[in-house]
Amino acid sequence: MKKMISVSILAANFLELGKDIEMLNKSEADWIHIDVMDGVFVPNFSFGMQITKRISGISKKPLDVHLMINDPHKYLKSFKDAGASLITVHFEARNDTQENIREIKSFGLKAGVVISPETSVIAFEKFIPDVDVFMLMSVHPGFGGQRFIERTYDKIKELKCLISSKSSNALIEVDGGVDLSNAKKLADAGADILVAGNSIFSSPDPVEYISELKEAIG
Repeated sequence: MKKMISVSILAANFLELGKDIEMLNKSEADWIHIDVMDGVFVPNFSFGMQITKRISGISKKPLDVHLMINDPHKYLKSFKDAGASLITVHFEARNDTQENIREIKSFGLKAGVVISPETSVIAFEKFIPDVDVFMLMSVHPGFGGQRFIERTYDKIKELKCLISSKSSNALIEVDGGVDLSNAKKLADAGADILVAGNSIFSSPDPVEYISELKEAIG
């Protein structure tokens, strides 16, 4: 399977969000990554179902919805109705992760589980039979533009071995601090999907930058 780029719109210009989505439609981006924050699980707020629905209405790319919230089960159907293709929930959230996975899959969507940098990869093991995507946070969740955490490379390799040992086809997604300086190394370590936001939107030519990321990861 070809490696993918999921573009985080947390770094987009919120006053020109429609234009930025149209730009991504014309780019080589594979997914649009939507970071949903509740101000509780992480110390920041972002956007919710209404913005997601508006994005879905103009996006030609699947929506990769990352719920950084304490009670994801309350909102899973709402984000499904808003147009999500993949919903990812945090292992550290206070809900039953297995039940969240079951509900997401019942909607016919892809289900993902994510861990924060402090959490061990072994936390994923019991979910491997049921999950489509495992996401590793390579920064602390809650804010864009943070510095990449170097130990993520080892976690990718460990997770790749764990997935392979269970004969699973689950994909590995990495979120945070991704740019042209580390994209190839992340892909070589075993990452399938790279989430990039600040590096793309701070580039003079975001479409070209996405193209360069795609070329780097092969």
